[in-house]
Amino acid sequence: MWVLLLIPTCVAAVLSCLRLVRVAAIADALVEHLPTADRTSGIGLYETAYLAGGPGRVVDLALVRMAGLGRLHLAHTGWTTVVDPQGRGRLERALITEIGPEGQCRTAQLKAALAAHPTVRDIGDRLALAGLATPAEVRDRALRAVRHVRYALLAAVAMLLLTVVPAGDGELARTAVAWYSLPLVLTGGTLMMARVDVHAYTAWAAPAGQRLLRTLRWPHVCRPGTADDLLTAVAMRGPEAVQDPRLRAALSHR
Repeated sequence: MWVLLLIPTCVAAVLSCLRLVRVAAIADALVEHLPTADRTSGIGLYETAYLAGGPGRVVDLALVRMAGLGRLHLAHTGWTTVVDPQGRGRLERALITEIGPEGQCRTAQLKAALAAHPTVRDIGDRLALAGLATPAEVRDRALRAVRHVRYALLAAVAMLLLTVVPAGDGELARTAVAWYSLPLVLTGGTLMMARVDVHAYTAWAAPAGQRLLRTLRWPHVCRPGTADDLLTAVAMRGPEAVQDPRLRAALSHR
């Protein structure tokens, strides 16, 4: 009976690994056609936030900025209230629109809705065209492919345990371990290679964007005190950079 479990396990392992290899090849081809980004400065805070943490980081930065300017009230209980309904920019207007006509909504719902807003997606598209951000299509495909290989690895481990545990320490168990080592080695080795070849495509920032972030990281985050320093720290590190525990709780509330 264990052979009947082994066959689909091996098929799943082979297909998932082949898919990951194919996704890596497609990603290489797409990234090669992106323009070479040679800028070391000139991007704004929202662009920095996207490269460091994606759309969610952009939303966190917008909330902290508007709260610091007194345009929003972020309650640690998980509610966001509009204080000044006049948005000063496209992103602020989108945020106020997502809150709704009542002027108040749950912060978690607001963050989820704004992260998928076209205004935030446009930031990523511009950065991708500049060669600084990983294209959304490439990143999604890479994440799905890596996830499927992990599932295949976990399935192989589960099927091995289902075979070995009832069999005990005997010839059947040793034979099963020998055969199941094939999908285990295949999926495990593929995941290890993915850490080198595919991992770069699962990050928000492309290699050029990651180099840019490294040049921006230390000169700004380590100088607490001013509002600009706080916004830069939030863009780079997220809500954990906020010193105010109530504001940090408001951003992290679920």
